[in-house]
Amino acid sequence: MAVDPNTIDPKKTLADEEVAARLAAELPKWKLVDGWIRRTYRTSSWKGTLMVINTVGHLAEAAWHHPDLTASYAWVEVRLMSHDAKGITERDLQLAKKIEDVVGWQPGIEPESALEGTPRSDLRFAYIKYD
Repeated sequence: MAVDPNTIDPKKTLADEEVAARLAAELPKWKLVDGWIRRTYRTSSWKGTLMVINTVGHLAEAAWHHPDLTASYAWVEVRLMSHDAKGITERDLQLAKKIEDVVGWQPGIEPESALEGTPRSDLRFAYIKYD
């Protein structure tokens, strides 16, 4: 479902049904749970966890829309909900998309990429577990 940027009300909350449909179509690894959209990223180590946290932090600060994060040695959970609107808004979905695009980026997988990506055969360099 395409969204016309000229008609977006950034504080308009979306119905749970609409959020669920948008997640299924646009962000299938994200789930609506207890009023938040959530995604857990699995990492290979603390290094990978910190890289995900820093990436999400940069994107959130640039967007001026801040998720809640929970982290452990080998995972990061990202939760988005617009506190000022008391629900899920277009801001949450757009930030989730940007996070998914950047954290999930896999150089070396793309055709004709000059970027090789981190070595997959050497676990010393592994940092995120792509799902």
